[in-house]
Amino acid sequence: MAAHKPAIATHPLDSAFEVNAMNVLGIAHVQVAISPAGEDRAREFYGVVLGLDEIPKPATLQDRGGAWFQCGQQEIHCGVEDPIAPTRRHPAFLVQDLGALRARIEAAGLATETDRPLPGFHRFYAFDPFGNRLEFLERA
Repeated sequence: MAAHKPAIATHPLDSAFEVNAMNVLGIAHVQVAISPAGEDRAREFYGVVLGLDEIPKPATLQDRGGAWFQCGQQEIHCGVEDPIAPTRRHPAFLVQDLGALRARIEAAGLATETDRPLPGFHRFYAFDPFGNRLEFLERA
């Protein structure tokens, strides 16, 4: 049995909650927006261009549309939104062979862009067919 960590109040709201009573273990999934009836385009980009495996949505959520993909230990959920709001928020994908991936994305007719250097990484941004900003990184 794990030892219980004592509560240490460091913020006024902490007194309302037991501090350290839970632990965030990681990110299970990231959701990106797709347009209504955009599932086939999502499958083409996330499944074919990026090479992610599609995973089944639970039956209880299938009526909402969209598509889900496995991405390492995490998942990418493509959820239907109308309209899709442009944003700088984005998931970042850690990849191997960044140059080959960039060429695949550009060959699919999608724009890529280089941003400021990030120490320890090579990277670029791309936009999926729905306008979601995506970052791709490879360790230097």
